[in-house]
Amino acid sequence: MRTGVVLLAAGLCLLNVTSSLKICAFNIQSYGEAKANNQKVMGILIKILSRCDLCLIQEVRDSKGAAIQTLVKDLNSRLDKSNPYSYLESERLGRKSYKEQYVYIYRSNVLKVKEVYQYPKLDEGTNETDVFSREPFIVRFHSPTTLVKDFVLIGQHTSPKTAMKEIDKLYTVFTGMYKKWKTDNVMILGDLNAGCSYVTIKGWRAVRLRSDPRFLWLIGDDQDTTVRKKTHCAYDRIVVHGREIISSVVPGSAQPFNFKEDFHLTEEEALEVSDHFPVEVDLKPNHRYLLRHEL
Repeated sequence: MRTGVVLLAAGLCLLNVTSSLKICAFNIQSYGEAKANNQKVMGILIKILSRCDLCLIQEVRDSKGAAIQTLVKDLNSRLDKSNPYSYLESERLGRKSYKEQYVYIYRSNVLKVKEVYQYPKLDEGTNETDVFSREPFIVRFHSPTTLVKDFVLIGQHTSPKTAMKEIDKLYTVFTGMYKKWKTDNVMILGDLNAGCSYVTIKGWRAVRLRSDPRFLWLIGDDQDTTVRKKTHCAYDRIVVHGREIISSVVPGSAQPFNFKEDFHLTEEEALEVSDHFPVEVDLKPNHRYLLRHEL
């Protein structure tokens, strides 16, 4: 028995410290051909995204689709070939001529896509136009290397003017996905515009995603997910629901990633990349699985 414990401890010491799974959400602010053709910006984006095993990118504004292909190609060409990235992109979404896409970039050697669902423009219950400016893009992942094996990501970028209505509506999205896929291990993430002038204390009380204690908001109201020094707003959020996924969160790992400070950039240089910082969280590894497959 003692020998087994010693071997387990020795094995764990040999495991890479990054064996936890890092999930990120990043509003790259009008990511398209201009940024894809800017080598300096792309170099910074690669450094940011390579920290993540799974990242929801928002504000992809390229109708040709070439900018994301360039990003993933560059990401894979500069990194360890044994950890390749794949991607999933949503429809081009928006009520008028302004359109955006959601894109999930993920390490295909550690994550498998089980199901994909684009939330419809018409509310399935009433057949009326829903409140979302850009309907959620929803993916169910299988993750054998983490304690929680299956989880659902609901990606959302709200419109500032209707942020509170959209955040509240995400509760309806959650309940619908629970019925559809029979799992309550869900992470809602993205630029929810959930801060500063776009939300009110009184309004929060009516937001079901906020008032229901089963939902854990990992990025606090006092956090700053904005690049500009003159702003301090928790626009970008990560919200989790479900016993397994909540217990799998690495304590203290949920935070904005201040790439301006970390990469020693001026505010002007950072703003060339985005006016948002990514938000991120780590999920605990399944050490027994990793030992079986790495030792």
